[in-house]
Amino acid sequence: MVSIHQRIYRDIETRIMSGDWQPGQRIPIEHELATEYRCSRMTVNKALSALAERGMIVRRRKAGSFVATQQIDRTVMDIQDISTEAELAGYQHDYRMLMRRIERLDASDAALLREPAGVEILRLQCLHMVDGKPNAIERRIIMLDAVPLARDETFASVPPAKWLLEQVPWSKARHIIRAVSADAATARLLETERGEACLTLIRQTWQNGGTVTYVEITHPGDRFQFAGDFQPTEKDASDHMARRSAT
Repeated sequence: MVSIHQRIYRDIETRIMSGDWQPGQRIPIEHELATEYRCSRMTVNKALSALAERGMIVRRRKAGSFVATQQIDRTVMDIQDISTEAELAGYQHDYRMLMRRIERLDASDAALLREPAGVEILRLQCLHMVDGKPNAIERRIIMLDAVPLARDETFASVPPAKWLLEQVPWSKARHIIRAVSADAATARLLETERGEACLTLIRQTWQNGGTVTYVEITHPGDRFQFAGDFQPTEKDASDHMARRSAT
């Protein structure tokens, strides 16, 4: 026999999967569902918690529950551009350039990048859209001594990351993934609420010891996730077998 919380779970799941309830749509609040199913709010909460854990809904304090927007997986250690990731996942990608400026590397950024202050850089800011919704803010520095062709590149038809991957080889990269809260400017561009959770990927790439580019890419937390599949190397496997033998 199906329990009430399982029936609530399945009914909501069906409405979402069928498209009756669209991404971003608010679903009935707990006491409305409790009245509809003639059960306690605790039972409704159990069903909603299971749906949130599965990633089908997003629960926001004092605001209610909403159908989750579909997420794009980014493989953690790959260097890909957002446009390629979106297309591989079957989504429509678009972007617009918000700022493009040639300037000198200031002292704070020089310390961050561990590069000499005063060298010429190209500073970019882009907004990426996936299926018509804001998906990422890209804030990028390109070192013009490493990538002189970028000086005259408008990036009108090709996003910066894709252009760089096609133009410049890299020999080393570092990734940092950080949880941040959306400030006012980020919330406005990503069409979310100030203080909402976001994921920021920080990436720096080098060629022959010199920085090629440094970028911070910020995604709304409910529209993106990082994922990766790993397997042990031969050394890891042999070490594991050695430990088992020793015990």
